[in-house]
Amino acid sequence: MVKNEPSNRAILVGKGCFNAVYPVITPMTLLESVFLGILQGITEFLPISSTGHLILLRSFLDMETAGTLAFDAILHLATATAVLWYFRKDFWVLSHTALRAMGRLPVNQKDARFLSALLVGTVPAILLGVALEEMMDTLFRNPVLVAAVLIAGSVLFIYAEWMYQKSVPQNEIDTSKGLKIGLFQALALFPGMSRSGAAIAGGMLMGLSRKEAARFSFMLAVPLLLGAGVKKFIELIQGGETVLWTPLLLGAVFAFVTGLAAIHFMLKFVQRYTLWPFIWYRIILALFVLYVFAIA
Repeated sequence: MVKNEPSNRAILVGKGCFNAVYPVITPMTLLESVFLGILQGITEFLPISSTGHLILLRSFLDMETAGTLAFDAILHLATATAVLWYFRKDFWVLSHTALRAMGRLPVNQKDARFLSALLVGTVPAILLGVALEEMMDTLFRNPVLVAAVLIAGSVLFIYAEWMYQKSVPQNEIDTSKGLKIGLFQALALFPGMSRSGAAIAGGMLMGLSRKEAARFSFMLAVPLLLGAGVKKFIELIQGGETVLWTPLLLGAVFAFVTGLAAIHFMLKFVQRYTLWPFIWYRIILALFVLYVFAIA
């Protein structure tokens, strides 16, 4: 007996008491992976929430939800690689600074403060992520919750822009500011907030220019995205489940390429413009989602 199972796009073959699952890669599977990869690459670095968009897209198109957190993590791993590549010179300098500091050799104090701020800034999101991991895979993947957090994040961005206009950016980063920006970044564990947006808003409130806040936000994401990606990747391999590697890797490639483009665009954009275009987009999207899932 051969039975087609559209829900997981696999052919189930039963013979006696033995059953086997043979994955079938279809054009739609590849198309979905490419589209999700592009979406992740773009939205990870724009303050509109990558995870929130992935959840909403799957809800609107009724895509499969099994294993989606692992797939999202692989895409995050790809975008983390994009950050490493784009800021490769900065990370090289920071790595050299860390090695010299461990060897008790003289270091550039500005680089040392920036490195310390990055390291301390990753702590809040890691601790909160471990505590809320189970909820992130279930309760937090609700479209209505995403819409509510989109609006809450918009309020934060409006406040950051308001305060930004009242002060002159200093662009001085230290450990204390890094920790506070890290606390803002931790808010992005709620889908719809936007990790980059929360960290940029936090940086602006800490006295950084928009561009410097965006740069710090992108670099601050690397340990978090790499950690989540590697963890889920190991679980994916050890889980014993059938994995469609071709669409998975295809989505990662597109996430990497579009991520590089999004980083470059965002750094140029915040030099000349405010966050208001993203604020309006988030509010309109949230109202539409609430109408579809909570009202209609």
